[in-house]
Amino acid sequence: MLRYVVRRILLAIPTLLIVSVLVFCLAQLLPGDVGRQVLGPYASPAQVAAFDRQHGYDRPLVVRYLHWLGGFVSGHWGTSVVQQEGVGHLLVVALGHSLQLSVFALVLYVPISIGLGLLAGFRQGSLIDRTITLGGTVVSSLPDFVVGVVLILVLAVGLGWFPVSALGAVGGNVFTKLHALFLPALTLTLGLVGYVARMTRTGTITTLASPFVRTAVLKGLPWSRVVSAHVLRNSLLPTVTIVGTQIGYLVGGLVITETLYNYPGFGEAMLTAAQGHDVAVLETGTLLLAVISMAAVLATDLFYTALDPRVQRPA
Repeated sequence: MLRYVVRRILLAIPTLLIVSVLVFCLAQLLPGDVGRQVLGPYASPAQVAAFDRQHGYDRPLVVRYLHWLGGFVSGHWGTSVVQQEGVGHLLVVALGHSLQLSVFALVLYVPISIGLGLLAGFRQGSLIDRTITLGGTVVSSLPDFVVGVVLILVLAVGLGWFPVSALGAVGGNVFTKLHALFLPALTLTLGLVGYVARMTRTGTITTLASPFVRTAVLKGLPWSRVVSAHVLRNSLLPTVTIVGTQIGYLVGGLVITETLYNYPGFGEAMLTAAQGHDVAVLETGTLLLAVISMAAVLATDLFYTALDPRVQRPA
């Protein structure tokens, strides 16, 4: 297992290097100038040039890239000249907020999705199956901002059950955080539950039709034993893969949801950095998200192997 993990990490290094080059080059294509953004429109060209020279923005691209990459690897992420704060502190705080929302959303949508998918799979062709499949498809096809606006209008403004803004989740106790994060977590759940439920349904139907399930039934095993020992373990394999690949999105791709609910998460921080030409935060945050996504994929592969012993890890 240790050799497999080390091998996967070594294979991930070239990918991360390519990602870092792309991230750095794309960040340089952002319109505007950092010095002009910080000093304002009334600064003279000489003042902007002096600012760029002071912070190294006038150096060759290769030198700047190597300096930034070395700082990222060593943990010295520098200071945001736009926000006048350490890049590490900005990203860690925003990442912590997004992780809270992501974990809450996972706790909501994973059991709901698996439960609905199993129910639809066991009742294939029934009214329940058609209702779950059609309802999940319709809800998942709606954009997040549409679902979020409807939830805000109905549950927050109309009924007053939840706050409109999720800012109350910052610095509050556990119950305050859960209450403030429920609407954004529900928005994410409704957007993801249909797809995961369909994957679970397909896996369940395929597993129920497999020879080893029929053999278990013919041997006289109790149906509860067949379901727990054979159906569940095998039908959830595609679901595990889908959930694992969605972790990167749940951590850094929540721009719309976090903006809609005024929540200072990772996605909102990256949007602010892009709008303000905060290259240091944008570059480091994007590469950090790539590392998190690759780590999530590795964890998913390990979990998948544990669920299905037929999957052999390469030596």
